Amino acid sequence: MIVILDSKRRLTIPASLAPALPGEYFDARFDAEEDAIVFRRLPERGKEDWLAVLKQCPVSMDDIPSRRRQRARRRKL
Repeated sequence: MIVILDSKRRLTIPASLAPALPGEYFDARFDAEEDAIVFRRLPERGKEDWLAVLKQCPVSMDDIPSRRRQRARRRKL
């Protein structure tokens, strides 16, 4: 099957080849070894464990810079 990007840079795949419902989430990654884009279905958003998602975050919460307490100043033009 040949898939072509449309003018809005979207891929269209026939529903008979990949049955899905509106609102389902997919992870799309480029596999350099296969020279292909791989789509994987993600679990539903409401059923994800938020703690597991937080643990996958590459940046520790301690490494995030603190917010400024001062209000923003107006720039002189």
